[in-house]
Formats: sequence, C-alpha cells, structure tokens
Amino acid sequence: MHIIRKKGWEIPESQATPESIFLNRRSVLAGLAGTGALIAGSTLPRPAFAEEDPSAGLYPAKRNEAYVVDRELTPEKYSSRYNNFYEFGSHKQIFNAAQALETRPWEIAIDGMVDNPQTIGIDDLLKKVSLEERLYRHRCVEAWSMTVPWTGFALADLVKLASPQAGAKYLRFETFMDPDTASGQRASWYPWPYVEGVTMEEATNDLSFMVTGIYGKPLAKQFGAPIRLALPWKYGFKSIKSIVKITFTDERPVSFWEEIQGSEYGFWANVNPEVSHPRWSQAQETVLHTGERVPTLLFNGYGEQVAGLYKGLENERLYM
Repeated sequence: MHIIRKKGWEIPESQATPESIFLNRRSVLAGLAGTGALIAGSTLPRPAFAEEDPSAGLYPAKRNEAYVVDRELTPEKYSSRYNNFYEFGSHKQIFNAAQALETRPWEIAIDGMVDNPQTIGIDDLLKKVSLEERLYRHRCVEAWSMTVPWTGFALADLVKLASPQAGAKYLRFETFMDPDTASGQRASWYPWPYVEGVTMEEATNDLSFMVTGIYGKPLAKQFGAPIRLALPWKYGFKSIKSIVKITFTDERPVSFWEEIQGSEYGFWANVNPEVSHPRWSQAQETVLHTGERVPTLLFNGYGEQVAGLYKGLENERLYM
C-alpha cells in the first residue's frame, strides 16, 4: 500500500493558484526591506528565456503534489526581473546582463570523497534523473519572498549517483568563474567563485532540490541556469546558482557570504523570525509581487520536515 503523508505546508493542487491569474496584478512593488521599490511595468524589456535550450522537450514536468504551498504563485514577470546574481552585479535588475552566460556546453564535476568521481555534461545528467515540478517558498535574507514552481530532481539522487564514502560529511558547491562574461566577478573584494555547503544530512533531506527549470521551462539564466540548488527552509543565499562543481568532503565549507561577513551570514542560515539580522528584523517579509508584509515562519514553514536535522546543535548559530 502506498501511503501519502501530509506535509505541513500542503494544500490540494486544485487550490494552488495558476500563474496566469496574476498577470494583471499591480505592477509596482514597494516597501522591500532595505532594497527600495521595483517597477515591473511594460517599459522593461523582456529578458531572453531558455526556449532554445536543448533540454526544452523535458518541460513541463509532472507536478509532485506533495510539494505545494498555501501562498499564491509569484508571476514569472516579477520573479524573473528581480534577482540576486552577484556574478552579474549587486543590483536586482540583472536579468539582461545574465543573458551573456553561455549554458552549453556545461559540465559539473563531482569529486572528493566519492567512489564515483566524474565530470558530466548537464544534458547527460538530465538523462540519469527524473524531473518533477515542486511549488516552493523562497525567503531571501533581505526579507522579501516569492513562491515559484521549480522543476528538477532530488539532491539525494545526485548523492546516490556520486556514491559517497563513509567519511564524507559535507557537500561543497561551486559556481562558474568567468569574469570576461560576468562583470561582477571582476570585483576583487569578493572571494570568487561563489561557494556554498550543506551537511550530508541536509543534502539527503527530501526537500533539498536540484533545479533545472521553472514555470514549466528550462531555467532562465538569471535564475542560475542551467542548474542550481533550492533549500526552501534556508535563506536564499544558500541556494547557489549555476553550479559547476560538487565536492564531497569531511571539512565544513566556508561559504561565500560567510567569508565576506561571518558575523551576519553563517553556514546554517535557517529561517527564523525571532533571530534578527544584525541590521534588520526577520520577523516579517515582503511578498515580491504584491508588496504585502506577512509574518515569517520558522524554517520558512518547513519545520516539520527539517527541524530534526538540528537536534544536538543548539550551540551552533543555526539562524544566521
């Protein structure tokens, strides 16, 4: 007998609001904490998306009904024009600059403490996994949020593909390094390339997701094409974009923002409304496409699925 366990965030798919319903919503988002206002009107050029991607025939993938949410989906025209991607600049409207990124050919090196080290092209990797769509909340450390339909596969499937050795405790992720293409990488005060890390237990949690698509299409470049990470219970900077290397290691990685300012951005970065950022509160968040201020939830609403990962770690800075 197949038993479906209800998740803490789950609602019936029939109640998940389609993207098309929101295309006539307001065009002005105001009040983002620390980020200013966003004008999302018709005067903005439409960014190039991934229609010519060789994997386009794999999308849309079937939605996994275990991963739906109790919030409206953020329309693509908002989420695709308000992006953090420091490789292309520190402002939010980097979607046009990000189109310079060449996503084919694209290879991911899997190395370190594994029995099956390899370098694999993104299209070959997609042949080894089963894609599905999941609706996830995304909470930025800057106190804004969105809800999007990611397409991809469980990070646990990639862990299995690598066949980690018994001593491997962490996964270290690394993004591309190409300052000729990505002007932000010419800024010498940043420790390029972008690096992130998770524990093996976090990597094999059901929620950890390798993303290759969004809105029923291959991942657009400003979202971190052709492959990125999604960890919905953590602040968004943990969800590294445009991954080229995954290393299994017994040493805890020092992440990009942790190296820059460890007093503000830690390794764990779990969402907690009661633990403020040193420069602003995390108690509320601004919904990207409506401008509404809503209460932030512990672990971004995914506590039932992930709180157990942190038992015995109470002395760690789990929420920064």
